[in-house]
Amino acid sequence: MCENSCMKTNTPAPSYKGFRFPPEIISHAVWLYFRFSLSFRDVEELLEQRGIVVSYETVRQWCLKFGQIYANELRRRRPKTGDTWYLDEVYLKINGKTHYLWRAVDQDGNVLDILVQSQRNKQAAKKFFRKLLKGVQYVPRVIITDTLKSYGAAKREILPGVEHRQGIVNLFIQTKYTGEL
Repeated sequence: MCENSCMKTNTPAPSYKGFRFPPEIISHAVWLYFRFSLSFRDVEELLEQRGIVVSYETVRQWCLKFGQIYANELRRRRPKTGDTWYLDEVYLKINGKTHYLWRAVDQDGNVLDILVQSQRNKQAAKKFFRKLLKGVQYVPRVIITDTLKSYGAAKREILPGVEHRQGIVNLFIQTKYTGEL
C-alpha cells in the first residue's frame, strides 16, 4: 500500500506520532473501512487474519482521526472529468417497488455520479442535476440524454447555457459503466 508515501501534496501529512502501529497498518485499516463499507469489527477481523491484533475501537479512532484526510487526498487525485456528460436512468426493483437509478458518465467513461430515486419526473431530474453539479463542481459543455422529457425541463432551469442532445444513450453508458453489453 502506498497510502502515506503517495501523498505528495502541499497539505501536511498526517502525524502518526504516539500511535503504536506503523502508518502503513493504520492507513490500510482506514482504507479497508471506507473502501469496502466494512464495520469496525470486520476490519478488526481482516487485520487479525494478517496477524495484526487490534481492537475495533482502535480502528474507529483511526477512522475518525485520519478518514477525512485520506478522503480529501483521494478526491484531489481523482481524474479530471470530461466536458461531455452522458446521462440516463434504468429501472430497479427494490423490495418489489420500482425505483430508478440515475447515472452520469463523461466521454472518457469516468462515472460522475449515481442516484437512486422512486420518481422519474422533472423534480427527480433536477435533484440529480444538483447532486451531480455539487459533486463535480463545474458545468459541462454538452449533455447527452435519452428522450425522457424530464431532462430537457430540468436542464432549462439548472443548466440553461449547456448544449443538450437527445438520443439513445443507454448503450454507451452501459458499455462505459460496466465494461460489457
